[in-house]
Amino acid sequence: MAATLPPSHHRLPLHGRPKPPPPPPRRLRVCASRLQNPTTTHYPSLPPPAPGPSTSLVAAEEASLAPRRTYRFPGSVSSPTVPDPAAGGGAAVAVADDAVLRRALEVRRAVAAEALVAALRGGKVGGMTYIRNLTSRMAPFVDRVVVEAAAMRRDRPELAHQSFNARARAYIDESGLVALVKWFKHNSMTYPQIAKVVCSSSGNLEKVRRMIKWLRSIYVKGEYLGRVLAKGDDFLSRSFEELEEIIDYLESCSVRKDWIGYVVGRCPELLNLSMDELETRVRFYTDMGMNDHDFGTMVYDYPKALGFFSLEEMNSKVQYLKEFGLSTEELGKLLAFKPQLMACSIEERWKPLVKYLYHLNISRDGMKRMLVVQPTIFCLDLETVIAPKVQFLQDIGVRSDSVGGVLVKFPPVLTYSLYKKIRPVVIFLMTKAGVKQEDIGKVIAQDPQLLGCSIVRKLEASVKYFRSLGIYHFVLGQMVTDFPTLLRYNVDVLRPKYQYLRRVMVRPLVDLVEFPRFFSYSLEDRIEPRHQTLVANRINMKLRYMLTGSDEEFAQRVREAVERRARFEAGHAAQDASDVPVASNEAEVAAASEDDREADT
Repeated sequence: MAATLPPSHHRLPLHGRPKPPPPPPRRLRVCASRLQNPTTTHYPSLPPPAPGPSTSLVAAEEASLAPRRTYRFPGSVSSPTVPDPAAGGGAAVAVADDAVLRRALEVRRAVAAEALVAALRGGKVGGMTYIRNLTSRMAPFVDRVVVEAAAMRRDRPELAHQSFNARARAYIDESGLVALVKWFKHNSMTYPQIAKVVCSSSGNLEKVRRMIKWLRSIYVKGEYLGRVLAKGDDFLSRSFEELEEIIDYLESCSVRKDWIGYVVGRCPELLNLSMDELETRVRFYTDMGMNDHDFGTMVYDYPKALGFFSLEEMNSKVQYLKEFGLSTEELGKLLAFKPQLMACSIEERWKPLVKYLYHLNISRDGMKRMLVVQPTIFCLDLETVIAPKVQFLQDIGVRSDSVGGVLVKFPPVLTYSLYKKIRPVVIFLMTKAGVKQEDIGKVIAQDPQLLGCSIVRKLEASVKYFRSLGIYHFVLGQMVTDFPTLLRYNVDVLRPKYQYLRRVMVRPLVDLVEFPRFFSYSLEDRIEPRHQTLVANRINMKLRYMLTGSDEEFAQRVREAVERRARFEAGHAAQDASDVPVASNEAEVAAASEDDREADT
């Protein structure tokens, strides 16, 4: 190989190596005899020839003469080799070309990203941290800037002489991105949402502007516009005719036109549904007996019940709720009243709750009543909301076997705040209403509805009224313990009954203390008719015997009292007819009359 090289190439400088210094000049000594005798020829002595180049040097020189050099990474120390096409050298060249192109593309992307950062910064979109975070999430838009900036050199001759950076900046300015980002930020959109909208539009920001105008036409307010654009995955690519068809169908299903903006703003996924899928979801609810009015109000109350969950998930939840004994019509009314049930998980929320209620001795019928009366319970967290309230009821003295009855009797108690509602009512009953601590559990177990009463508007007013009648604090506590519902009556209902008791019936206050259930009976239907009956028959009874029982039982008591009075009067007549009354007989008659009075009263 070395012999084939021409001698002129043996001393070519090698790239990357220092050129060896030239040898010192040699002086030729010419003999004097040669000068004196020109016929005698003497040749000067020449140095020996230089040794041949090494193999590595020859390889380096051959590589330097090759038409193309193999790509080497910076810092590589391996000797370059000439690619052999027969041995796959063409593939190596292709790999090197791809790497160079990738590197060039990354450089262009970095330049486009910096141009985008400069444009956003010049538009005063935000601080540098915000701008760089936004730019880092807009890689598809940056790629579009690279493509469009490269295409400008071919399609727009007036920009062909400009640099790539200038063309990229020109495209960003013409797209109107800066103004759009400022509008998004003004409408409280986060930079991930802004980046998602810009990238999902495939760079067609004019379509985004027209979509914003259309959303405003269906009454989507400004605070929800950004949310709709960020959460709508596919509707940006849909035509406005398809979107108008969805809106018209919702209006035909009793979703009022002024509700559409509210519904779309809270469930943008509705705009991603096809008409067939939307009609199937509507039939899912109407087949349960839900009328148009209930369906419209349900969609307005919780739009995700229609457009967010899959049909399989919705069917599984409906089947689970039917296991409580609900009919299809009852389930339709339940979902119309509380469509948020569709957002609850069966495995994570409903099954643990059902197991917990079962351990509180609540039957399936009791769970059904809780579900129908207060379906919100099945949307609450068991560990943080329900269990602490049950534990509080047990701590104040409600027996464990009675807690289930309290929940079934008054399910809304589980929806009240423990520290803002339940505890203050219990403290009020013990301090202001005079209920003893050992009786508070009994009071709550008998009438748990007290926990739902307002302290200011209901309980305080009732306590003040009874105290104004002259009832002492501890006496009021005994009355509430005997009849807890007493504090739940309206003062306007209590006042006419008390006035009738004191002025017409002429009864003492102690009768009311002994029988506080007097206020639970109707004045027109129960108290007045029975009192008039007693007056007509000239008899008297305690309130307990006068008001309790059915009309037949009351009539029987009246007949018995009349017969006793007749026997008593007959006994007095016989005593007056006798000439010599016996003292013992008088004592017996007096005792008998006293017994009759006690029975009558």
